[in-house]
Amino acid sequence: MTGYEPPTALPRTLLDRADVRAAIAAHDFGTVFFLARAEAQISYSKIAAECDMKPERVGTLARGHGSVTSFEKVARIADALRIPGHMLGLAPRGWETPAPVHRALARAAHVSDADGDELRRREFFKASAGVGLVVALPELNRPRMGGRVGSDLPERLRQRTARLRRLDDVLGGGDTYRVYLGEYEATKALLRDSTYTEETGRALLSVLAEQAQQAGWAAFDGGRHTDATGLYEASHRAAADARDNALAGNALAFLAYQAVNGDRQAAIEIAARSCATAGPSAPKGVRALLYERLAWACAVAGLAAETERALAAAESALAEVDDAPQPDWVAWVDRNELQIMTGRCWTELQRPLRAVPVLETALAQYDDTHARDKSLYLSWLASSYLHAGEIEEAAAVTGRAFELSAEVASVRPRERLNPVLDRLGEHRALPAVAAVLDEVRI
Repeated sequence: MTGYEPPTALPRTLLDRADVRAAIAAHDFGTVFFLARAEAQISYSKIAAECDMKPERVGTLARGHGSVTSFEKVARIADALRIPGHMLGLAPRGWETPAPVHRALARAAHVSDADGDELRRREFFKASAGVGLVVALPELNRPRMGGRVGSDLPERLRQRTARLRRLDDVLGGGDTYRVYLGEYEATKALLRDSTYTEETGRALLSVLAEQAQQAGWAAFDGGRHTDATGLYEASHRAAADARDNALAGNALAFLAYQAVNGDRQAAIEIAARSCATAGPSAPKGVRALLYERLAWACAVAGLAAETERALAAAESALAEVDDAPQPDWVAWVDRNELQIMTGRCWTELQRPLRAVPVLETALAQYDDTHARDKSLYLSWLASSYLHAGEIEEAAAVTGRAFELSAEVASVRPRERLNPVLDRLGEHRALPAVAAVLDEVRI
């Protein structure tokens, strides 16, 4: 990238202006695009081409609608407009520093180029207060290679993993995968290169299993399905070796969730095995989650009675009076989340009279800050409206889902919404539908 000067590079005189610097610091790229065209005669079409965006999207941002929050897109804009990394909360970009110097700095910091990407992401996360993201991660005193691991380290690693999991609330797997994978690889190296007691070793394996699931989920969310499968399988092995039945069951549930779009019977069998592996003594949140995943596998396969039984088992688990602490990785499983899964299942079974009221009620209580998940859940509501013949309602919900997912680094919302758009296309003659189709297909 060093020898290439894009046609969209902002003039230094513009970068030095106070209003431009303020807009850049605030990640207000709409204002930056507007000023680039007004002051430097850089067209929106050129900006779109260099930033890998659609011209209409650039124009919409320039008119003050929408925002850019994903790491990849911010980095791409920085490179296209030649905005120095420090102005955006990023490390210096490759074109700012000659490649040999960049590599030397990386070696001096004892990180590889890939690790450098991860560090830039972390710096970006810290700078991205506009996304509402706050993650405080204390430094860990990891033992030197071959050193002795204290009995307290697994719990500290688990707490760190729990804090990192909060990234998934606001960012997609495309943004979190490298961070989660780095944590998994660091713990794997710790297990391989350090010494510890048998009990500490089992605890470290349990943490490793949890981290593998977290990285696998990010891989799945970012469209890296082969990576996800490998991480889920590695998680299952680690959890089994740690004798952590709950995590072993959850690893199988992840594999089942991934398999539902392929061999549906196999997905049901894996999901049923996940429930049996965790067993009746697993925490209630774990059992509820695994039965939800079983219900989903049954619904996708068109098995209504089996779906209903699994949902009832999940509800029964959640209803138990039990004050025992639940694993952090099931903290999001509550009654509202179960209602959303119930609505999704009835949507898959094409029972809109059951699905719509449940989804409407549950999603009214679901905060927009969980943009990726809410956009996904709205896609099932839109599908149910279509099944019920409520075309205008389906169009409105689809538009809202696209609005929420616009800058989330996840492949799943678009994958879910594309079939909905195809079905809406049959009703383009309706003004409400035409407006949404014109907006989201730009």
